[in-house]
Amino acid sequence: MSALGQTAPQPRWYKGNTHTHTWWSDGDTPPEAVAAWYKEHGYNFLVLSDHNVLSDVEKWLPIKGGPRAEAAVRYERQFGPDWVEKRVRDGVTEYRLKTLTEFRPLFEEAGKFLMIQGEEISDAYNKLPVHVNGVNLKTLIPPQGGATMLETMQNNLDAVYEQSARTGQPMFPHLNHPNFHWANPVEDIMRLRGQQMVEVHNGHPQVNNYGDADRPSAERIWDICLARRLGDLKLPVMWGLATDDAHNYLTWEPAKSNPGRGWIVVRSKYLTPQHIVQAVQRGDFYASTGVELEDVRFAENVLELRIRPREGVSYKTEFIGTLADFRAFKPPATQPWDRTNPAIGKVLAARDGLNPSYRLTGKELYVRAKVISSAPKENPYKPGDVEVAWTQPVTPAGAVEAASR
Repeated sequence: MSALGQTAPQPRWYKGNTHTHTWWSDGDTPPEAVAAWYKEHGYNFLVLSDHNVLSDVEKWLPIKGGPRAEAAVRYERQFGPDWVEKRVRDGVTEYRLKTLTEFRPLFEEAGKFLMIQGEEISDAYNKLPVHVNGVNLKTLIPPQGGATMLETMQNNLDAVYEQSARTGQPMFPHLNHPNFHWANPVEDIMRLRGQQMVEVHNGHPQVNNYGDADRPSAERIWDICLARRLGDLKLPVMWGLATDDAHNYLTWEPAKSNPGRGWIVVRSKYLTPQHIVQAVQRGDFYASTGVELEDVRFAENVLELRIRPREGVSYKTEFIGTLADFRAFKPPATQPWDRTNPAIGKVLAARDGLNPSYRLTGKELYVRAKVISSAPKENPYKPGDVEVAWTQPVTPAGAVEAASR
């Protein structure tokens, strides 16, 4: 019983997005309209992650035409003159951007919808982007820089860890869209110290989720990192996220960076920033582009899923992993070993139906599940995409029991 004499709630699933943009940086829509979209579409929490800014300062945005002018008309219609603040300077209409503190009361509801403060720390090394999202920050983190790509990534991640340790507030960083401009090589990502998270699906049309003939997909990057971190580098498991990285809320098509393309679903007793962050840190979540899971459980070396059915939709689950002997593969000398090794991230088993499971033998470094549905993804990242979900990796004999609580 709780201190109030009431039974503590049971854990439940909360849907949320940790990566999206507004007028505070390069989004085409004001933050209140963005928050309204996510709440109206069934999300439970939202992180506004604008580039190198927190929405806690005074800012006026000049609107000179284009999509933002259309968004401004919608903004005034949706929220009205008692809310919208604007002025004219030198013939240009400027809108005052509301801070998170000001607009969050319009949307937050206990147990239903939560706003979490965030930032996309946007750095670069040798003119190549290094973007790290900090979730549940207290204060702004400027780009940290570095002498190498690996050092630049690590410095920005460490800045989030440092702020969390200094303030006592739970936070987490995640590395964004590793294939954006082909900037973040897997050979560096795998060596990042500390608990790490990487986007394995990002809805922005320019992030090269699926790789190409010479470079691995974001999901393949995840598997290479898991194999090398667990098998060679003795570093912790890396969690995988899906986000939409939305910038465009006015025109809807695959060529635009629209909301609703990817999210995470977190298991927690309470919908608070602390509880959501802590659940993500321990890996108690899955990533999705549309597939819903009723349960994910790992106990006694069995990874088991229960998929929420939809009429007319079929499901295949691939249990993907890497065995401890993955180094036995010998590729041709001309091929990059990690990127082409078929023993890394192989399908260990495939199951049809709504209740797939896989028993680990003890030979695996890790196993994760990917649920592939027959349902086409609405407004997909790429035409032809279907709805999928990814669970977090587990390891034999209790090393990572992300979903056993």
